[in-house]
Amino acid sequence: MSYYFNKIVSTKSFDEAIEQVTKALKEKGFGVLTEINIHDAFKEKLGVDFKRYKILGFSKRSLWD
Repeated sequence: MSYYFNKIVSTKSFDEAIEQVTKALKEKGFGVLTEINIHDAFKEKLGVDFKRYKILGFSKRSLWD
C-alpha cells in the first residue's frame, strides 16, 4: 500500500502547482498538517542550492474516527 503519490506538473509554475493541489485537497476535506520546504532547509542547514521542492502532509479529520 502506498502512503504517497507524486506528479510532475509542467504546465504550471511551482507556486501555482502547490496552490492548485492545496485548494483541490481542501475542497475534498483535507487540511495541510505539514509543509517542509526542502530547498530552504538544504540552503540553511547545508549551504546547498537545491531545486524548489516541498513535501506537503495532508490529513482528513473524518478518517481519524
